[in-house]
Amino acid sequence: MTKAMAAASAQSAPKKKSANPGRATRLNDFMRRWSWAVAMTVAIVITVGGLVILESGRMRIAAEYEVALDAKGATTQLTALAADIATLTADERAYVLAPPPARAAYAEHFRQAATRIRQTIASLDGYYHRKADDTALASFAQVSGAVDTQIAAGIATLSGPADTIDQARALALKPPEGGDILDTTLALLRLNEERRAQHALDSSRADQRISTFCVGALCALNIVLFLLLFRNLGIQLDKQDRVQKKLITQQEELDQLVFERTRQLEALAWHLQSVSENEKTELARELHDELGSILTASKMDVAWVNNKLRQSEPAMVEKLSRALANLDQGIALKRRIIEDMRPTVLANFGLVTALRTLADEAAQRNGWTLELALPENDVKLGGDIEIALFRVAQESLTNAAKYARATSIAINLTLDDERVSLSIADDGVGIRPQDLKRTHTHGLLGMRQRVSARGGRIEIEPREPHGTSIRATMPRERSTDASAVILPVA
Repeated sequence: MTKAMAAASAQSAPKKKSANPGRATRLNDFMRRWSWAVAMTVAIVITVGGLVILESGRMRIAAEYEVALDAKGATTQLTALAADIATLTADERAYVLAPPPARAAYAEHFRQAATRIRQTIASLDGYYHRKADDTALASFAQVSGAVDTQIAAGIATLSGPADTIDQARALALKPPEGGDILDTTLALLRLNEERRAQHALDSSRADQRISTFCVGALCALNIVLFLLLFRNLGIQLDKQDRVQKKLITQQEELDQLVFERTRQLEALAWHLQSVSENEKTELARELHDELGSILTASKMDVAWVNNKLRQSEPAMVEKLSRALANLDQGIALKRRIIEDMRPTVLANFGLVTALRTLADEAAQRNGWTLELALPENDVKLGGDIEIALFRVAQESLTNAAKYARATSIAINLTLDDERVSLSIADDGVGIRPQDLKRTHTHGLLGMRQRVSARGGRIEIEPREPHGTSIRATMPRERSTDASAVILPVA
């Protein structure tokens, strides 16, 4: 039992080990494929988070600056309040000490100072209530009460009778009671507000440093992410470029291989066609020399016997006459076969005469109307080119007779210093585009191979309104064909 469990665990362990690389491979593939999306998502999240942090920091800094400005304003008001209180005290003393004519000015100045003090106290009272600072509010309440008492006492002095003024003059010569406490309280309040402003400024500077650090960190992180993204993109582009170059190299190699194979196949096709033409020539020679001699000798012997038995054996003469007719048909068939294999008129008289003869015979057999545009005199183009053009014309006329149901044929042969062009057109039913792409049309394929093997091109296309046009163009070779075999006409 233990051995079986150990064996089972040993078999399951490799499976788990092999599963991990599969997951790692899938993860690596996922990261290679979607790393740019992950990086862009992280960058967007970081950017949005950074904007939120910066906006919250801006709002905190603005609030802290607002606190600092309010504290500075409160400090200024407290200073102005202390100055106005001192002015109030000075105006009151000056009023009681001055002669009666000058008292009115001091009284007016006292009232103006009192108005300013009340406005300042109301503003500061609202400020301390907004701040909800209980300690400062209690201290300011003491200052406010003391100032109200001082203003009330001063107003009473200004509006009182002469004996009151005399008493006030006696009191004015003494230092005011509680003046030091009021000054101390105002100084403490100013110090508190200065500390409040300084603390707000320090907090705003700290928030500015934090915001600057966050901006720098976010920018650095985004730069790193974009560097990684562009590095990955560069790796992908480099990989694609290598793959593209490899594909281009393979395509060039394939194109070169196809070109070489095409050249080899064309050379092989031309070689096979040359071998076929040579074999036809040899076979035509054998038929002409051997079979022709046999048929001619047989005809002569049968004709001699026929002449000898003409008077004595009428029945045998009739048989011999039929035999002579069969021999004539055999000789004619031999001639036609020889002409198909190796046209003697092409070898003996040239391409122009061969084309004219071929067209005349085809027109007579099929009842065509013939239009010929051939040079006046025969020219030598080389045996290979002449036989190729002749076979093109022969195959074209054969196809026109079999499939086109034509009533007229036009043959045109043009030559210049560089090229020779043969055009054959009929007014038949025409050729369909799909017929040009079929691979089992050996006649068309043979024409293409013959022409392309000699560096030429052939164009087969329908005519308007109906019919087919075949045009073969080949480079011209001004050389006599020493290998041409001239067969006598039997």
